[in-house]
Amino acid sequence: MIISMKDICKIYPMGNFDVNALKNITLDIEEGGFISIAGPSGSGKTTLMNIIGLIDDFNSGSLTIGGKEIKKKSRSELARLRREMLGYVFQSFNLLPVLNIFENVELPLIISGKGGSKAERRDRVNFLLGEVGLSDRKEHLPSELSGGQQQRVAIARALVTSPRVVLADEPTANLDSKTGEIVLGLMKDINKNEKTTFIFSTHDPKIWKMADRIIFLQDGLIKSGQEQEQ
Repeated sequence: MIISMKDICKIYPMGNFDVNALKNITLDIEEGGFISIAGPSGSGKTTLMNIIGLIDDFNSGSLTIGGKEIKKKSRSELARLRREMLGYVFQSFNLLPVLNIFENVELPLIISGKGGSKAERRDRVNFLLGEVGLSDRKEHLPSELSGGQQQRVAIARALVTSPRVVLADEPTANLDSKTGEIVLGLMKDINKNEKTTFIFSTHDPKIWKMADRIIFLQDGLIKSGQEQEQ
């Protein structure tokens, strides 16, 4: 299993009350999965994604990613694990405004040390920018792009280091239907060809249809996690 969670609980203190965002979540995700996490607002989707993505901590239980037990890792070890194994597609893009599009996508390769030579980095970035239809925008700043174009840059950036797991929060929310289908097709191809695990938090029926498993959350509990025929 690429990800294994056992009895994960997450509690947020809210004044005089505690909010149980996740309640004894036990979940295994196989490597190469194309997984959708679904559920109404307040169900715990974002909390679950943040814990898997090592963005948020949990109160009790255990989490293993790539065979590594998270509770036993120091902050620096967790940061290294994030760089080496995880890619993120944020709904808010999180692009650096002072870097152009090429530089935004290239940056994770430089930070992770996985990019190889400058020529190899250039080829990888150019390939992904071509795949998301932005080859002609690579010298533009994020502020010069539409919201949908910025989202495509964020997706290219998430994929550039060939992470073993990509976490995507509503990756098609800012895309028109045609572009959304193109981007989802790209991610599905990478899922199949590179065995990259994709985990989506989404309300998009197109992603549900493409997913090989849908995990439905409600009130911090897993209500179902059915497999789908493809």
